[in-house]
Amino acid sequence: MKPKIDYTLYLVTDRELMAAASIDECVEQAIMGGCTVVQLREKTASSREFYETALRVREVTAHLGVPLFINDRADIALAVGADGVHIGQGDLPYEAARRIVGPNKIVGVSASNLAEALEAIEQGADYLGVGAMFATGTKTDAALTSMDELRKIREKANLPIVAIGGINKETVPLFRGTGIDGIAVVSAIVSQKDATGAARELKSLFCGWRDS
Repeated sequence: MKPKIDYTLYLVTDRELMAAASIDECVEQAIMGGCTVVQLREKTASSREFYETALRVREVTAHLGVPLFINDRADIALAVGADGVHIGQGDLPYEAARRIVGPNKIVGVSASNLAEALEAIEQGADYLGVGAMFATGTKTDAALTSMDELRKIREKANLPIVAIGGINKETVPLFRGTGIDGIAVVSAIVSQKDATGAARELKSLFCGWRDS
């Protein structure tokens, strides 16, 4: 059976941006501040390094009771016992990722527009990562998704939606009324010296208007 996921504050790691001494330390700090999901993203690491990092991060997330998703690499997700995998439009196709991780893992799919979202839903995605919502240094080639497009996706999608791309304490309030289930954050947490405090503030901002 697939785990029930709280997508409220979805941390995406980036080793090139983090202020902490290690990725597992960064993840621990973020979870202590309220992150509810962790996605390990390793764009430049070798497969061996990715695997070893994933093992360390998995130990942290399992101890603190937070689900771990692996970006792109369904094989590593399976190898370390992660809770799921997240795939982009240029990654392994959904069907292939699902075959690798099996029926009981979470498979999330990136979508930048309604057409991509509808395709992912039809294929069986468990949640959508929608964006990039704002310009971001971590995805320099990403096409931006408008708030109007996000609302169209929300109207058609009967599964969780996490917005991503340039999300920080200034942009979080702009999502009021969109009906999204969570925000995915990179530099607004991992680049901060006080990652715990940054996570706590972002979660408070998001939950403050979402739950009102």
